Amino acid sequence: MTLALAAALAGCAQPSAAPGNAANNATAAAKAQSGEVQRKSLAQGLYELTYSARQNAVFAVSSGGFGDGADPSKVLRLDPATLAVQAEIALPAKGFGAVLDDSANRLYVGSTIDAAVLVIDTTTNQVVRTVQLATKVKNKEGKEVYPHGFRQLVLDAPNQRIYLPGLSMEDSALYVLNTRTSAVDKVVPGFGPLATGAALDAARSRLFVSNLLGEILTVDTRSLQIVKRYDSGGDQPLNLEYDSASNQLLVVDQGLAKLTEGRKKLQPGYQPRPGNRLLVLNADTGAAVRSVATAEGPVALRLDPQHQRIYVTNRGAGNVQVFDSRSQTLLRTIALPTHPNSLALDAQRNVLYVSVKNGEKDPKGAPESVARIPF
Repeated sequence: MTLALAAALAGCAQPSAAPGNAANNATAAAKAQSGEVQRKSLAQGLYELTYSARQNAVFAVSSGGFGDGADPSKVLRLDPATLAVQAEIALPAKGFGAVLDDSANRLYVGSTIDAAVLVIDTTTNQVVRTVQLATKVKNKEGKEVYPHGFRQLVLDAPNQRIYLPGLSMEDSALYVLNTRTSAVDKVVPGFGPLATGAALDAARSRLFVSNLLGEILTVDTRSLQIVKRYDSGGDQPLNLEYDSASNQLLVVDQGLAKLTEGRKKLQPGYQPRPGNRLLVLNADTGAAVRSVATAEGPVALRLDPQHQRIYVTNRGAGNVQVFDSRSQTLLRTIALPTHPNSLALDAQRNVLYVSVKNGEKDPKGAPESVARIPF
């Protein structure tokens, strides 16, 4: 998910059911049964997706647009077979990231530019709470700004927590949100510039966080302290997944030219590394197990232990790649132009959902899409 740089508030309204189209829904249902890839244009600014087995629904976060006449931010509740919109949940702030606590019927939506988390009851399609993570402070230019931006949310259901890396070019921090009290329990500093990816090893009480310096930091989730940091060997470790079966950390190394230039400024003398790859690391030591080339601009990845697959979206190449999770051998490449972004998985039905961003050549303000890929 790319960070938004502009700020705006969406109007607060009651969730509304979307009108159905019987003919289109019937066609989509037929495609779902045939195993074809489906794709549907839905709303401006689509970002994170989540799949709820309990609700049998896909939730898609739309940040809306910017400027006069732009769409407000909302969460779309989709039929997982046809991608038909079942309900629209209006958000009181612009939503981007999301994580689902399915057992508690709660969807948590991160508002990057408002430093807030919006809590949605998935049984009623209602926003039930807004949690402010931080208050504004004066920056070096004297402007009132939030100290951190927020991108990813990681659920730790047994400990009733959500972990949110707070991004900053100077020093990122980890925010620990208590889902029972809806309060921030702790803000852990010291994560360096642009801490982005995060992955949880619940069994061993570890959270892994990546930053722009190419580091992986390990947090003990019992003490909430950084206990280890190591060089990932990557240029831009963007998103992470933890494979408990192999005790390996899967790392998307993005390889974006603009970020490479930014890192040169942060670290004089730094020599850029390749990027555009999937790194496999020993989670304990950071030792490299394997480096696998991806297509251009890898962004999101999702581990599917049940089917022993890894899915990677490649924003630059406009496709999704499927790798064997044991050998990291490339199994399949699926074209999804223009910019595949985030992923959600229905492992039981063996279906992958992908949000697809528009490109520069698409009409300004055009709706973005969600794709459904059956395996």
